[in-house]
Amino acid sequence: MYKRKTNIWNNIDWLTVVLYLILITFGWINIYSAVYNDGHQSIFDITQRYGKQLLWISASFILILIVFLIDVKFYSFFAYIIYFATILLLISVLFLGKEIHGARSWFVIGNFRFQPAEFAKVATSIVLSKYISSFNLKIKKFKTLFTIAAIILTPVALIFLQNDTGSALVYFVFILVLYREGLSINYIFIGILITALFIASLLVDKLIIFFSIEIIALIIFILRNKNIKHIIIALITISLTTFIVWKINNLFNYNLSFYIVNLIGLTISSIILSIIAYWHKMNYIFIILGVLYSSIIFSNSVDYFFNNILEPHQQKRINILLRIENDPLGTGYNVNQSKIAIGSGGFSGKGFLQGTQTKFNFVPEQSTDFIFCTIGEERGFIGTSIVVLLFLFLLLRIIYLAERQRSRFSRVFGYCVASILFFHIAINIGMTIGLTPVIGIPLPFFSYGGSSLWAFTILLFIFIRLDASRLELFG
Repeated sequence: MYKRKTNIWNNIDWLTVVLYLILITFGWINIYSAVYNDGHQSIFDITQRYGKQLLWISASFILILIVFLIDVKFYSFFAYIIYFATILLLISVLFLGKEIHGARSWFVIGNFRFQPAEFAKVATSIVLSKYISSFNLKIKKFKTLFTIAAIILTPVALIFLQNDTGSALVYFVFILVLYREGLSINYIFIGILITALFIASLLVDKLIIFFSIEIIALIIFILRNKNIKHIIIALITISLTTFIVWKINNLFNYNLSFYIVNLIGLTISSIILSIIAYWHKMNYIFIILGVLYSSIIFSNSVDYFFNNILEPHQQKRINILLRIENDPLGTGYNVNQSKIAIGSGGFSGKGFLQGTQTKFNFVPEQSTDFIFCTIGEERGFIGTSIVVLLFLFLLLRIIYLAERQRSRFSRVFGYCVASILFFHIAINIGMTIGLTPVIGIPLPFFSYGGSSLWAFTILLFIFIRLDASRLELFG
């Protein structure tokens, strides 16, 4: 429902606008530092990246004006049309796009490049807000979760096909939005466990993983049951069946591995325990067994996924992050040089345009994915801390604004904005200091590029526009 019109210019949250202006200004100056050229000293030289970035920034102000002039009901009313149009762009770029850095995710027209994946985040945020704000929607119902999953995973699949893994991974941060809207925290907990199991499966022998999963399942069973008789029956069944399988293997010389012997023993004992559980109506055992075998299957699939799905450079980045291998002159070169640059900045930095790592181009992609190392080298700990605090202040401000919305659509969209920005900020900075894999995503408002700057700008200012009309929006 809608109330009478209000003067949005009086209700604009100028604090958020000022934070945006500070961030894009700092970003522009740091791009100038990152690609500074003695032959092109003017920061307004449009033949250089810093001059082109100024053009993107100028165009961003036009986009902001357009966002403010569009009626606030537009985003909700045309949500699905905007989403499907973006999906068509993601499909089209697979056939008509140009491959850059191994990813076919760009439309190229002359000197102009356009990346639909960046704007798909905006469209997905809009349609997700529209769907979740539907009348009488129950977030925990299977139909609702299935629809939300389809909305999120459709662009994810298309972006994966473009070989742009970094942009695809951003979409999984929408789970934070769902958590705010009532989704059980158990889903986030499950996500953390899956990540931990994935990492463990790369680092630890699969037999150790198998026994660990089995022991955890037994502990859960013991804590849930507390009936000594049932516990003893379960332990005897598992031990006896495994022993029998082991004896048969030795007797007939099947030469099955110790892992396979234990897996067969566990499978037979699970069937027996399932029959007992059915008789005694202990339905929770089926849940425990489901989780147990899902974990075992997932753990065993990690090797296939890692070796056959991921690209070689992605495998190397994960291996280097997990310290499985060391390649300071190859795949690990970017991160290694980035850490050297940030570390060399010390407490107060080397000063504007004085960064040696920057000046001599030791860090590739320094004006895009690794822009943060320029801040670290030239501004030191003080400069990086200020930038991180500015981002933190922006995120907290967006969350504060989201919580004061009367419209559920506006609130959900606000959390979408905060979640996307948080993911980009955390992962990008984590990449430069070696805490996260290098997945090639930009630092909002800092990294060079028109598509990312415009997408972040539209995302943020649609929310500022919604907030300015919060007094006339309900539902």
